[in-house]
Amino acid sequence: MTGPRTLFDKLWDAHVVLTREDGESLLWVDRHFVHEGSHHAFRKVDERGARLAEPGLTFGVADHYVPTRGRPVIANREIAGMVERLSANAARHGFRLFGLDDPAQGIVHVVGPEQGLTLPGLVIVCGDSHTSTHGAFGAYAFGIGASEVAHVLMTQTLWQKKPKRMRITVEGALPPHVSAKDLALHVIAAIGADGARGHAVEYQGEAIRALSMEGRLTLCNMSIEAGARTALVAPDETTFAWIRGRPFAPEGDAFDRAVAHWRSLASDPGAVFDTEIAIRAADVAPTVTWGTSPEQALPVTAAVPAPSGLDEARAAALAADLDYMGLTPGMALADIRVDRVFIGSCTNGRLEDLRAAAAVLKGRKSAVPGLVAPGSSVVKRAAEAEGLDRIFVDAGLTWADSGCSMCVGMNGDLVPSGERCASTTNRNFRGRQGLGARTHLMSPAMVAAAAVTGRITDVRRLGPAGTGD
Repeated sequence: MTGPRTLFDKLWDAHVVLTREDGESLLWVDRHFVHEGSHHAFRKVDERGARLAEPGLTFGVADHYVPTRGRPVIANREIAGMVERLSANAARHGFRLFGLDDPAQGIVHVVGPEQGLTLPGLVIVCGDSHTSTHGAFGAYAFGIGASEVAHVLMTQTLWQKKPKRMRITVEGALPPHVSAKDLALHVIAAIGADGARGHAVEYQGEAIRALSMEGRLTLCNMSIEAGARTALVAPDETTFAWIRGRPFAPEGDAFDRAVAHWRSLASDPGAVFDTEIAIRAADVAPTVTWGTSPEQALPVTAAVPAPSGLDEARAAALAADLDYMGLTPGMALADIRVDRVFIGSCTNGRLEDLRAAAAVLKGRKSAVPGLVAPGSSVVKRAAEAEGLDRIFVDAGLTWADSGCSMCVGMNGDLVPSGERCASTTNRNFRGRQGLGARTHLMSPAMVAAAAVTGRITDVRRLGPAGTGD
């Protein structure tokens, strides 16, 4: 295309191999992440007697099902078999594996950026919805299905229809104690769970430029909960500083040449977006979910909504959500007691997230049980070097190994039926953390505050750490 282009246009144009008459384009894929749940796709490859087209561009990570305690033993034979199959596929097809015995093992969406595999300008895919996380670096990253995983394994390409372009501009500075997670929940609540459906979302504005890479990763991760196909932030000095020195990142002159290219990826002045959304950063408060969708989020100072005033269908749906969550219309969110807490996941399992939670918990005790699972083994070692693990343990929480853990509930880390969990994860769907589990999404600092008081709590009102609240 000619004329000013958006960041997404530039990524798309650079990766189109050919376009069919029906409008779908075949895209070259630069990075393909697979995990132990990708065994269905490898079976399709084996059934065809095929080999991987580009094993050097394929990276395996054991994360979704792996235990967070008692390693290296995996007591569940089914899960052990999945992890063993991933190792066998890596050995047979010759791709790099970050297995349980690898010092860089962790959640795929933490490992990629951490190792310098996630770079601006790339097309990145993985059989996981939250692959949009990697868009924080200015990459076109999106989740794919099992048959698409097999297609990429055998061809290193993928057929796609070009999404529309949405710009979400967040002007002004986020208030104190308001994080990227709060902003993400605020955006989803504002535009709805399908508000960005069919779009590639680019975040712009002062508040976005001020975010750390960890914050941008959180924001792009959660964008999938608004229906976005992908989410992006233009690479800048914050991005380049993060990448420099990472194990798989370019080095020396190659890094300088890469930065020169990465600078050119930003949307051109005058580039046109199909949809524009404006958010005032000053309007964002510590935010929590009360229902069974990420869009059912409110400032922590608000009250549980009532079905009154809604049409019959929406009122019935809301009443059903309230019944599942065990809540009464009109009750203050701050009056909701929690049974346990979870800190971790690809949304909020990075070192910055653990620091934010530890800052609240330091010198305090948790009123409820809880689990802290770092996003990677690298994060875990760094947290332990800083003494964060001791803060969590002294508060009464369990310090675990890295993995998806209580986000997907596939590894045995579950919330018992009927119990309520304050969680840093990205989905609060019915049963997401276990059959009958009730999940309230919030930031790491807010989860820590909930742990201290045993109820949903405005972290701004908790007072300095160490006061023994």
